[in-house]
Amino acid sequence: MPAERRDKVDRGGDEAVPVTRQCQLLSVNRSTVYYQRQGPKPEDVVLMRCIDEIHLELPFLGRHRMVDELAELDFSVNHKRVQRLMRLMGISAIYRKPRTSLPGCGREHRVFSYLLSGVPIWRPNQVWSTDVTFIPMPAGFAYLVAIMDVYSRKILAWRLGNTLDARLCVEALEAAIEVHGVPEIFNSDQGSTFTSSAFIDVLQANAVRISMDGRGRWIDNVFIERFWRSLKYECVYLHAFDGLKEARQLIADYMAYYNQRRKHTSLKRQRPDDVYNEAMSSRPIPATVHRSGALSSRPCS
Repeated sequence: MPAERRDKVDRGGDEAVPVTRQCQLLSVNRSTVYYQRQGPKPEDVVLMRCIDEIHLELPFLGRHRMVDELAELDFSVNHKRVQRLMRLMGISAIYRKPRTSLPGCGREHRVFSYLLSGVPIWRPNQVWSTDVTFIPMPAGFAYLVAIMDVYSRKILAWRLGNTLDARLCVEALEAAIEVHGVPEIFNSDQGSTFTSSAFIDVLQANAVRISMDGRGRWIDNVFIERFWRSLKYECVYLHAFDGLKEARQLIADYMAYYNQRRKHTSLKRQRPDDVYNEAMSSRPIPATVHRSGALSSRPCS
């Protein structure tokens, strides 16, 4: 792989073989070796933080109305810049859109049908849901992926990273399956990370029915969207994270508080852990299929 070969280049000043010759031997473009990835501009980080707060409060705003809201905060930006930052953050206006076109057969990834229409969710591990959100940092930003049991609202697993790729989501999915068994249905949006072969392979290896939101079905992710709002207002925006290490620790503390101590009105003032564990205690232990195809049973926490 080009990236792996590029990592083998010795960029030090005392190497026996010059960098130019190393690149020739490894068939690596020399410009990619010297290239240093630029981080986000400080002014963009501030602007993204404001966009994130506005989106949590008014999730139906598109780029043009977002520009108007930012102008009220004395930000002079055009809609193209706002659109670029919103795409970078992975957010868009939430509203019911007309479905005027269907995904073409030439797409590189496979999109699965939506399975939750009219389905009552009345037990844990019946439906899991996932999403990714933007986490503002003082010197940049990070991405947080979480997997939720829809019945109990319990966060089963999560991962935080400075890049948004399939690996981050696969790690969260495998961690949730390792501890809690397998769901009957797994629902996600049509983002590239959730339609990647690496992510789909884990679900199919565990015989999970895959459901994907149709375009404009904003209501499907409403529970995890509410969780993002709680997380950001009750944790993220109260702290100035120095880096990923501190962010992971403080977010981990909040996850424990959310699951174990925070009472939910929608759960009749019960805690997610209590609802999940009480319901699971009366169910048989599920069988988990690993990538190797081997079956195993483990108690559910």
